[in-house]
Amino acid sequence: MRLISTTLAALVTVATAAGAQDVASGEKVFAQCKSCHQLGETAKNAVGPVLNGLFGRKAGTVEGFKYSDANKNSGITWDEPTFVEYIKNPKAKVPGTKMIYPGLKDDQKIKDLVAYLKQFDSKGHRAAKAE
Repeated sequence: MRLISTTLAALVTVATAAGAQDVASGEKVFAQCKSCHQLGETAKNAVGPVLNGLFGRKAGTVEGFKYSDANKNSGITWDEPTFVEYIKNPKAKVPGTKMIYPGLKDDQKIKDLVAYLKQFDSKGHRAAKAE
């Protein structure tokens, strides 16, 4: 009985860890976004808008970026569920978007990317790492 309990506890721990968000992995996922988007204190709009302070921001509102009408008029305020749906298939979530990215399908990579993006406030300051 003790062996079963120990094995079950280990499986729960592994399953929980597998579903957790990993900022370092999210930074690696973001590498594929860097060709269009920037983050951090020196970030500038490029092919895509700066992603500092993404969560809680109304879509189509980064100053100096020329958005598609579809994005500006989407009515989206970015939160985690909306971003997850968008990043899986941008053109399905916002038909007419200029974003040409085909989508990120891996749920764990999306969770990790979200964790990485959430670190950056609207000024590009990165949250301090917990010790």
